[in-house]
Amino acid sequence: MSPATSRALFAGTIFTSAFLLFLVQPLIAKQILPWFGGSAAVWSICMVFFQVVLLAGYAYSDWVTRRLASRMQARVHVGLLLASLVFLPIVTSARWKPDGTEDPTLWILGLLLGTIGLPYFLLSTTGPLVQSWVARTPWGAQVYRYFSLSNFASLASLLAYPVLIEPHSSLVQQAWGWSAGYAAFVLLCAGTALLVSRRWPAAAPVAASGAPMASIASSARPAVGDYLMWLALPALGSWLLLAITNHLTQNVAAIPFLWVLPLSVYLLTFVLTFESDRWYRRAVFVPLAAGMLALCAFGLQDNLGTNLRTALPIYVVGLFALCMFLHGEMARLRPGGAYLTRFYLMLSLGGALGGVSVGLIAPHVLPAYYELGVGLTLCALIAAVLWRQRRVGMAASLGLAAACAWFLALQVAGDASGARRMQRNFYGTLLTLDTLRGDAKEKVRQMYHGSVKHGEQYLAAARRREPTTYYGRSSGIGLAIESAPAKGRRVGLIGLGAGTLAAYGRTGDVYRVYEINPEVFTLADSEFSFLADSRARIERVLGDARLALERESPKEFDVLAVDAFSGDSVPVHLITCEAMDIYWKHMKPDGIVAFHVTNRFLALAPVVEKIALAKGLHVAYVHDEPTDPGLRNTDWVLVAQDPEVLKRETIRRASSEIAPIPGLQAWTDDYNNLFGVLK
Repeated sequence: MSPATSRALFAGTIFTSAFLLFLVQPLIAKQILPWFGGSAAVWSICMVFFQVVLLAGYAYSDWVTRRLASRMQARVHVGLLLASLVFLPIVTSARWKPDGTEDPTLWILGLLLGTIGLPYFLLSTTGPLVQSWVARTPWGAQVYRYFSLSNFASLASLLAYPVLIEPHSSLVQQAWGWSAGYAAFVLLCAGTALLVSRRWPAAAPVAASGAPMASIASSARPAVGDYLMWLALPALGSWLLLAITNHLTQNVAAIPFLWVLPLSVYLLTFVLTFESDRWYRRAVFVPLAAGMLALCAFGLQDNLGTNLRTALPIYVVGLFALCMFLHGEMARLRPGGAYLTRFYLMLSLGGALGGVSVGLIAPHVLPAYYELGVGLTLCALIAAVLWRQRRVGMAASLGLAAACAWFLALQVAGDASGARRMQRNFYGTLLTLDTLRGDAKEKVRQMYHGSVKHGEQYLAAARRREPTTYYGRSSGIGLAIESAPAKGRRVGLIGLGAGTLAAYGRTGDVYRVYEINPEVFTLADSEFSFLADSRARIERVLGDARLALERESPKEFDVLAVDAFSGDSVPVHLITCEAMDIYWKHMKPDGIVAFHVTNRFLALAPVVEKIALAKGLHVAYVHDEPTDPGLRNTDWVLVAQDPEVLKRETIRRASSEIAPIPGLQAWTDDYNNLFGVLK
């Protein structure tokens, strides 16, 4: 085999493994979302699994390269690759579908382990293991370029899934396509292992080129300080990625797919810094990172950092500059080939620590999204460690750390002074505050989840029972409730907010509320009086609405309000054909299912219409633009089995046509595409 062909084999193996590694995460998570309530908890449990298995893969690579001879490495790895084919295709079996009595965390972890455990583990080993093999070849001095290629493949996969793959294929088709790709990867990786074991079985690793430190260029044993920096630098990069993503999606704008931009920037910095030493220049990126660090920290307590037009460029450019600094310094500390797998193991461990700190620990110890301010301060401190031999650099870094800490303190103080209640849990930060409304300066209390308003109430006794915001009497849901039978209405609510819809409740009515976040119930009771003032009997169900409705006996609702689509994390499992079947199991023949589709960034009305038509149902689209300053412009889609229900005078007069989306298909649990309905 010629050198060019050998290089192509190595490159193809690494590119394919990284592409499949990133692709399987959304694919498998989307398969199981409807089974476990579609909540953010499912994604987080999946991410924990992926991070742990990735770390295990890096540990395996480090162990086999140190303990096993080249030919034994090939035998063991090829054996595992062949064994992993038993897991194909990666279509989740119905036997894993929960019945509601099990611990969902353990059940999801078991499902993932049984469905993709060994294939994902072997994909995660490929980067460091194959690069350790590359280090034995005559061109091994270029080994770190393969790490750059791996991150480029991850970036390509990240962008390809929502744009090219998800819109044009069902989940089953995606699973079979991924399985075919994995089979090709097994052939490539097995061929690579056998090639190395036969052509370079006893070759020593070649020192990586371009390493600026003499000790590393000579493959000297890394010091304890090197190991700590290998851990700290990627940990801070991962920390900033998640913290900036949280800040942009929760505090700036609830824009779907906005998380793709920071992640793309993060991966791009890995591509550039490890491709060669020419991209990271201290003279350019250290001053740029310092300036952006100060600007990002300042924005935490200023409108500059929450206005979309200024915050988006500031924090995206800031993430690029800071990750170029962190990953560039990490690339400068890269070791020779003999310690390559240990380097990647520490890099993976650091990334996992950063992710766990922001994703799992911060929601339980910080009352709001303060992890970004903490991360910026830590970045300045790590710079002080790097410049500890230079007094001016160290002093400047410590001064910058103090400035970041000061701006963080101002952010905390500002939140404390403006908020009545601020609570955070796994589902995000909830905030209540009092403000003045309109020319009359009437006092109102508002509830926010991140940057999205979830309700408000007039505090004056004469007006506190009035429906507000999205729920006025001329809105779609207002018309649906008031057109229902006059006596003993049964109304279901998916999503509580401040509890505003309870204002429509009358004596003899029953309002059954489904809410996944227990803190919403707490604030609706303690900060607002809609539930307490309602004349209806209020029933509460804590947990995912679809799962609860699937298990419950028919409730005979006159109206069911599906109100969960205002933010960026749209619970797609609540707006599919299968979900519609579950809703109608609980409806009276003349009932109405009302979908709240008010959303600045997604056109969801055509989605509801397509699903309804596929099920032989009828729709009315109500767009409301009230003049009352306490009400918001809203979009509701009313769905009924009986077309005469939607011809009632008040609904008929308010209805308008839904603008179609060419090529839109009815969403199912197997096929849905948020990218296709972006406005």
